[in-house]
Amino acid sequence: FSEYLFLERSWAKDESILKLGLQQLKDYPLPFWLALFVEGTRFTQAKLLAAQEYATSTGLPVPRNVLIPRTKGFVAAVNHMRSFVPAIYDITVAIPKTSPQPTMLRLFKGQASVVHVHVKRHKMKDLPEADDAVAQWCRDVFIAKDALLDKHKADDTFGDQYLQDTGRPLKSLVVVVAWAITVVAGMIKFLQWSSLLSSWKGIAFSAATLGLVTVLMHILVSFSQAERSTPAKVAPAKRKTLGETSDLKQEKQH
Repeated sequence: FSEYLFLERSWAKDESILKLGLQQLKDYPLPFWLALFVEGTRFTQAKLLAAQEYATSTGLPVPRNVLIPRTKGFVAAVNHMRSFVPAIYDITVAIPKTSPQPTMLRLFKGQASVVHVHVKRHKMKDLPEADDAVAQWCRDVFIAKDALLDKHKADDTFGDQYLQDTGRPLKSLVVVVAWAITVVAGMIKFLQWSSLLSSWKGIAFSAATLGLVTVLMHILVSFSQAERSTPAKVAPAKRKTLGETSDLKQEKQH
C-alpha cells in the first residue's frame, strides 16, 4: 500500500518480509525504481567512527566517507530481482563546500541547496552468481564510492564526466499545480462553509490552528534529523590474533 518495505533490522524477521515484497515487484504493472540504502542507517560522524572501529577490528578496509554496507539485504534483492530487473544504478551524493546542507527545515522554508549526484550503471547480468561474490561486489562498490567522495572533497566536483541536462519534466509540474489548486479550493470552500472567518473568534481559532500546525511541523522536522536515527545492528566483531591470521594464510597456500 505505502510502497515501502518496513524492516525490523533483524534478519530472522526481515528475510521473509524482503522475499515477499521483492517477489511482488515481479508482477508490478508499471515500471518502477527500487531504492536500496545498503548502509542500513543514515550517515553521522558518530556512526562513521563506529564503522571505522568495526572495520579495524575485523580487517576490513577502513571507510572515510561511507558506512560499511549491510550486504544480506542487497544479496537477497539481487537474487529475487535478477530475472526481471535489467540494471543497478550506483548513486553517490555530495554537497559542495560552498553550499549549505539540505535539510527538511530548509525545504519547508523554500531555501535551495546545491547537490552533486554521480550515477554509474551496472548491468544486472554482469553481477556474479554466488551470494558471497555478490556481497563482495557490493563491498567493492562502496570502496570505490569512498574514493570517489575523497576526490569530491579535494576538487569539490566528481570530475569532468559527461553531464546530461534532463530539464524539468512537464508532467510533474502539472501534477503539482493540479494538487495545489485542489487543496486551495478545498480550503476556501471549507472556510466559506464553516464561517470561521466571519467572526473574531473564528479568525483567532484559525490563527491558533495554523500556529499549532507550524509548531508540530518544526517538531517533526527536528525528529527527522540524521543524528536522531537508530544505528544499524552490528554483530560483535571477533578480533583475529596474529596466530589465527598466519594459520589462515597457510591454509590458503595449501
